[in-house]
Order: sequence, then C-alpha cells, then structure tokens
Amino acid sequence: QVRLVESGGGLVQAGGSLRLSCAASGRTFSSDATGWFRQAPGKEREFVAALNWSGRTVYANSVKGRFTLSRDNAKNTMYLQMNNLKPEDTAVYYCAAEPLGSIVATTYNYWGQGTQVTVSS
Repeated sequence: QVRLVESGGGLVQAGGSLRLSCAASGRTFSSDATGWFRQAPGKEREFVAALNWSGRTVYANSVKGRFTLSRDNAKNTMYLQMNNLKPEDTAVYYCAAEPLGSIVATTYNYWGQGTQVTVSS
C-alpha cells in the first residue's frame, strides 16, 4: 500500500520559513517524479514545485527564488524549504508522486493528506 505523509506545516509570520517533509512508504521515490501542490480555500489546487523524471526541478513563478525542493532517495523523503513566506502562500500543501508526473496535478495518482501552512501578515 502506497502512503505519502506530509509534515512540517504550521503558523508563521510573513518573512519567516518552514520546511515541509513528505515521507513515502510502499513506493520508491527514486523511480518517480515528485511534486508539491497547494490549495487555498475557494481556489483550485495549484502547482508549486516538482522534480521530474529527468531529474530537473521546476518551480511555479510565484515561489521561484523562495522555495527549494529537495529529495533524499535513501530516506524516501522529499522536502520543501520555504523561505520569505508571504500571506498568499497560505494553503494546504500536498505532496504527490508518479513515474511520469509533471506540473499538472492530474498526472499524479499518489497523494498525501496535506499539511496546513498559514502565514500571518
């Protein structure tokens, strides 16, 4: 059974930092593209960052230069370091995995349950 578990969310002031983790079981990250998405209340789920099948990391323009995706294949864990957080980054953050995943959420079949990130102004 595949399970992705996010952690590290919380409440932080604008300009602060958080580090999200996504731990996988029942699946080997090294064989997958893995990504982070987020969903704010009343909005659709949007792409944040992904490490694709070719090893390339891509970011949404809104987080480029502030967020960093990394992955430790030995631990089967993916991370999202978020710096200089803004109130508009407030959302539930989800990790996802799929061999041919991309920046499009529907290309992923495996999802975590989400972790809340709230940035106060």
